[in-house]
Amino acid sequence: MILALLMVAGAGLWTWLTLTWAYAEGERAGVLQKFVRRGWLCKTQEGEIALYYGGGQYMGAGTSPQLWDFSVRDKTVAAELSKAVGHRVQLHYTEHPGVPTACFSETRFFVDRVTVTDEGPKTPAAAPAATQTQPAPDVQPGATLPSPPSPPKPTP
Repeated sequence: MILALLMVAGAGLWTWLTLTWAYAEGERAGVLQKFVRRGWLCKTQEGEIALYYGGGQYMGAGTSPQLWDFSVRDKTVAAELSKAVGHRVQLHYTEHPGVPTACFSETRFFVDRVTVTDEGPKTPAAAPAATQTQPAPDVQPGATLPSPPSPPKPTP
């Protein structure tokens, strides 16, 4: 009986230690790809950002981003992240290795602060409609332009 109590107390102490003591902390930036609440019994809030290195937010063709998964335990941070999907964000996180169960998180990285660093999701610019234009003639200001020629009439 004492051995069972020691094991339960040890597991509780280990869980408390891994959740309160941070092994590391830092910042990551990228585009927030997804943010979900999932789990069968223990609902956790998990997200994923695409990290871009080098040439800026969006790199050229053939360059794929590195994806970084994270967890969120704070409801206010989760609400901010839910609104920021598709935006470029900067996340402050702490790393907690050795958490004994997935009831607390599916990753070892806990985000505790988010900063949105752009105005909105990036979408490709619409291509201008292809129209056929004729060069404008050189005209003095105030002059009237001649009307375009009418199409030829069909002969009977």
